[in-house]
Amino acid sequence: MKSLMTAWLTAALLMVSQLAQADLTIEITRGNESATPIAVVPFAGPEGLPEDVAQVVHDDLERSGYFDPLPRRQMMDQPASADEVKYGNWKALDVRYLVVGSATQEGEGYRLRFELMDVSGEKRMLGEVVTASAGELRGAGHYISDQIFEAITGIRGAFSTRIAYVTSQGVGDNMQFALYVADADGHNSQQVLSSPQPILSPAWSPDGRKLAYVSFETERSAIYVQDIETGKRARISSFTGINGAPAWSPDGRRLAMSLSKDGQPEIYVMDIGSRSLQRITNDSAIDTEPSWGPDGRSLVFTSDRSGGPQLYRYDLASGEQKRLTFTGNYNARGRFSPDGEALFLIHRSNNGYQVARQDLGSGRLVTLSDSRWDESPSVAPNGTMVIFATQQGNSGVLGAVTADGRASFRLPSAQGDVREPAWSPFMN
Repeated sequence: MKSLMTAWLTAALLMVSQLAQADLTIEITRGNESATPIAVVPFAGPEGLPEDVAQVVHDDLERSGYFDPLPRRQMMDQPASADEVKYGNWKALDVRYLVVGSATQEGEGYRLRFELMDVSGEKRMLGEVVTASAGELRGAGHYISDQIFEAITGIRGAFSTRIAYVTSQGVGDNMQFALYVADADGHNSQQVLSSPQPILSPAWSPDGRKLAYVSFETERSAIYVQDIETGKRARISSFTGINGAPAWSPDGRRLAMSLSKDGQPEIYVMDIGSRSLQRITNDSAIDTEPSWGPDGRSLVFTSDRSGGPQLYRYDLASGEQKRLTFTGNYNARGRFSPDGEALFLIHRSNNGYQVARQDLGSGRLVTLSDSRWDESPSVAPNGTMVIFATQQGNSGVLGAVTADGRASFRLPSAQGDVREPAWSPFMN
């Protein structure tokens, strides 16, 4: 069995991708058979619009797993406003909700108007006007998707959030690593850092402005915090031994991490302002991969103190440590759901290493993914999806699965592999 001390280092050696094209593409791998039928009509407007906003909305809703968008070729007509909708046509196609809209050029920008209709009730549910520059049209599409998703499901949409991930190129001593951030759908990637040494474990600050990560640029592990917009960064932990697995507290004032400066890897919490350290665990086992509870009062971490990797919870007020996972002999990299009622993790079964969800109340564990080598799960801020690293053939790709396991998709790089995903918080 691979030791926890080296597992996160080994992940770096599996990354082999091209930096030149870091945008990711989406491939739907499993649809939700009970998804709600919806139609997103192409927006009326001038030809040559820099971005097909309606297609962005269609794609967002489809990959959420909650909706089954109607293909354009099956549409009987293409209304641009609520008063043009012939509800009978859409009922005949079994469409439950309908999105219509238009785009008007105003100066160097665009005015987008969209409306959401309940087809069975024959009523308008939502309508709004959004302004955007040519370069902001994809972002406007994500915003529209967020509003539609929340209006129908009651859950805040996360299409306007971002993801971070790590790529590399080259072989052996010629490897070049890079840290990227992109929109949640893999578009608009921006390089944050490039290094000839591995980059691991990116973690978003709660305000979405900074990333903490592990870099080996000094030929040993160190934890850095970097401002995404300015590029300004600081090295905050470079003790002898392992400096790994940074995780931000919900208030953004502390970082949990795994350090081996006193021997075996243990969990520590650093006050970012003062750089003072609080040691959380003190055990002869390997303790790593900390993650905060949403209320900031507890941590979940991975430990092999029971003979194999399992998840434990540490209560910051009482100091109590409690084992949480008992299904199987390998459960690692736990991440809380936003409501704190479940854990998403990597579980080893007879089918390999897969993303799973465990209900904290009942202890019931359910496998969500169907691949064989998954790692590094990260939960969407609305709790509806989990993104993770996995294998597709000989390539490393990012996968995503809904929290109920009913739908999934993959985000391979155009060239090579991609690893270490981290889903951002809500950006405002």
